[in-house]
Amino acid sequence: ALQRANLIDPSSPNPSVEKLLHAFLPHKFVDHTHSTAILAIVDQDDSEALSKKVFGNKMGFVPYIMPGFDLAKAAADVFDADPTVEGLILDKHGIFTFGDDAKQAYDRMIHYVNLAEDFIASHGKPHIEKAALPARLAKPAEIAPMLRGAVAVARGEGRFDRMISDFRTSDAIVDFINSAKIADYAGRGVSTPDLSIRIKTGPMALPAPDADKIGDYKSLIRQHVEKFAKDYRAYFETNDALDDVSRTMLDQMPRLTLVPGLGMFGHGRTLKDAKIASDVGEMWIEAVRGAEAIGDFHPLSKADLFPLEYWSLEQAKLASNKPKLLTGQVVLVTGGAGAIGAATARLFADNGAHAVVVDLDAARATEAAKKAGNGSIGVGADITDPAQMRAAFDKAVAVYGGLDILVSNAGAAWEGRIGELDDATLRKSFELNFFAHQSAAQNAVRIMLEQGTGGVLLFNTSKQAINPGPKFGAYGMPKAATLFLSRQYAVDYGAHGIRSNAVNADRIRSGLLTDAMIASRSSARGVSEKEYMAGNLLGQEVTAEDVAQAFLHQALAERTTANVTTVDGGNIAAALR
Repeated sequence: ALQRANLIDPSSPNPSVEKLLHAFLPHKFVDHTHSTAILAIVDQDDSEALSKKVFGNKMGFVPYIMPGFDLAKAAADVFDADPTVEGLILDKHGIFTFGDDAKQAYDRMIHYVNLAEDFIASHGKPHIEKAALPARLAKPAEIAPMLRGAVAVARGEGRFDRMISDFRTSDAIVDFINSAKIADYAGRGVSTPDLSIRIKTGPMALPAPDADKIGDYKSLIRQHVEKFAKDYRAYFETNDALDDVSRTMLDQMPRLTLVPGLGMFGHGRTLKDAKIASDVGEMWIEAVRGAEAIGDFHPLSKADLFPLEYWSLEQAKLASNKPKLLTGQVVLVTGGAGAIGAATARLFADNGAHAVVVDLDAARATEAAKKAGNGSIGVGADITDPAQMRAAFDKAVAVYGGLDILVSNAGAAWEGRIGELDDATLRKSFELNFFAHQSAAQNAVRIMLEQGTGGVLLFNTSKQAINPGPKFGAYGMPKAATLFLSRQYAVDYGAHGIRSNAVNADRIRSGLLTDAMIASRSSARGVSEKEYMAGNLLGQEVTAEDVAQAFLHQALAERTTANVTTVDGGNIAAALR
């Protein structure tokens, strides 16, 4: 508060934590980076001597001091002792260069980073002893839900703060992570203290996943997560006891997981945060690889890291990311490009979820996902094809690490009196209006069980499941079966924290009720189109957005399952008794 009160413009963004260091130097232009090559040099026991060897007298060296006034004063003292230096190397931290204009400061930054890179390259690649890998590795999609469930923060009574997981791999990543010493490197900590707000005290390293023992890997993941959390609690309690400052411990879950043979997973409450964690992971790998090429990786001690991780100015960088109702959750919506599906995807995304919009029309699915925003994706799939349905769910796992909510919404209506309906039409309707719902639910439950954090199945069952209309038997019968399906899932999977609910909607402008149908039906009844659409107890038209609100309510109602919510403005004939 005091800092903001002294800003020239109190409404401006928070200044950098190194603002005083910039201010104490006499130069108008000051550049600062955490170059991985520089970090490889300063993350050594003999970092000062090594820095002198690489940069000579052109760069000043500042021993590690936590950012703030003391560091700014020390940096100014180093510069004052030799005003001819063109920059400063900050131990365990990074590099500053300065100049009379922006180009000079920038050119100096590039020059000294290049010197560091050339010095590391001259030593060749570090010799990294490889760990033994299983004959057959499990796939990332097999372990992602297990890992995502393990790093979810349990809040008690079946509630979790879930994470999004971003999988990242490349030859360079896998080559390094396959080191026999990867757990040792991970345990040493972060390559620069600023990374602590993104990956805490450092990565978590897992064993390589054996495809032939995948059933055991879930418990193995949880054992490693529990150890990481236990170590983090000890780190907090030990360092918190050293002063009288009142602090609240952050969650103890890892934000970066290294998996030999596969790659790494960045974890975060949003896809953006997860991707940043992965970016930081690549930076960490590059810094450690460079440090090992020229010596031994010895980053800042965790005792010195602690004050920075729990410094209010560092935490302020994340404070603006206030979680929404569905932050950290992933929803898959079938029929996602239609009126109800698109409205549902938008509403869930507005409330923090990442949406996987599935539709037969891939282009429309992508467009609906774009309109939903929040990193949502579109997937084209014929959901009556089990392989394509499976692929849609696999995409959710590949992009976000898992799934929390299914909105099984897709459907279509075929008309005809039931006694005159051919079998092919009836079977076609059952494929889309029942079996596709079952296929979607099976895929969702498969992922949810691996995560172990519960989940929600939501079905669009329609008024026809309760109150059949003339010539709509081909549509109503599979919808009635889907209503029963919803309740059966509630019965069979409630013990796993998986809830199952349905929405019974009617007379919604959509692909099922087109403008032409509205005109025809209103004319047949001798009423206006407006009167027809508002033909309910409330006398109001019901919209796709109203149905989306019902789905959202069911997703948020944590103690509600086997429920059917009617969204029709009031139709007693379709009301559940």
